[in-house]
Amino acid sequence: MIIAVDAMGGDFAPGIVVQGAKQVIESSSVHIVLVGDEIAIQTHLGSFESNQVSIHHASELVSMDEPGSRIVKSKPNSSIVQGLRLVKDGKADAFVSAGNTGAVLATSLLLLGRIPGVRRPALAAFIPSDSGGKIICDVGANPDAKANHLLQFAQMASHYYSHAEGKPNPKVGLVNIGEEPNKGSELYLETYELLSNQLPQFIGNVEGRDIMSTNADVLVCDGFVGNTLIKFAENWIVHLGKELKQGLNKNWFSRLGGFLVKPTLKALYKKFDYEEHGGVPLLGVNGVAIITHGSSGPKSIMNSIFAAERCVQSHLITHTKESFETLVRDSA
Repeated sequence: MIIAVDAMGGDFAPGIVVQGAKQVIESSSVHIVLVGDEIAIQTHLGSFESNQVSIHHASELVSMDEPGSRIVKSKPNSSIVQGLRLVKDGKADAFVSAGNTGAVLATSLLLLGRIPGVRRPALAAFIPSDSGGKIICDVGANPDAKANHLLQFAQMASHYYSHAEGKPNPKVGLVNIGEEPNKGSELYLETYELLSNQLPQFIGNVEGRDIMSTNADVLVCDGFVGNTLIKFAENWIVHLGKELKQGLNKNWFSRLGGFLVKPTLKALYKKFDYEEHGGVPLLGVNGVAIITHGSSGPKSIMNSIFAAERCVQSHLITHTKESFETLVRDSA
């Protein structure tokens, strides 16, 4: 299996990306193609050599604030465009990037295209919980969406959850400001009715306070709501850790207590650390494209590559195509 990795994407590229790639090949047979400036990548590789790592030179950089829709034409030799071209041309099985999300989304649409029947691709993210974990979709690809888009987000995310967790027919909930069917904006009222009619596994609205405890496995919302939720969820554990560290260092008594609870706190932090779960797949495009945080460290890059590997191994794209062929045929 060959996975193309955007070596120039992210706040700390290419050094952090190279470190993450090195960690992958310690436990996987996957071949990694580092896409980006060859000299910069080689500098961070140093004396490291492996037949599982190669470099695909890409001379142009895409900043985090560049309009994503222009990248294919304005910077065809960028690591994002070149990496996704490798997937399109069959020279790589997947692409991973911590770079400009809009650029990855737009380039994926232009080069890979949509899976037939999919109106809009969406980003799905994993949220750890006591029941194992949940998928929330969309988390940023579609700040403005319609009810029929949210229905497809639910269908695509359910399909991905089944692949990732091995649980068929996951329960679906609609993130909303109240549990009652008559709560929310016009979009969410319409979506509630549509999901009720189209999805047998739909269990109703889920309030923000119940996201971690709900029986729903898949949580659906527009990209504006989802992006706000996921960024809060990823940052609260960091803030809590800082507060606890300050509190437990106040005096000798609190330091003693901190020593006793340290193993529990470390396990809790690991459970909710977003870097443990890596990037998120761009659902609905005709190829595996994993998007991760611009602030990703080596662990997040490593786990994002593993996420891409799992998507390829489970034939996610092929099975999604088959699923949407059935949905389109049944609705005709």
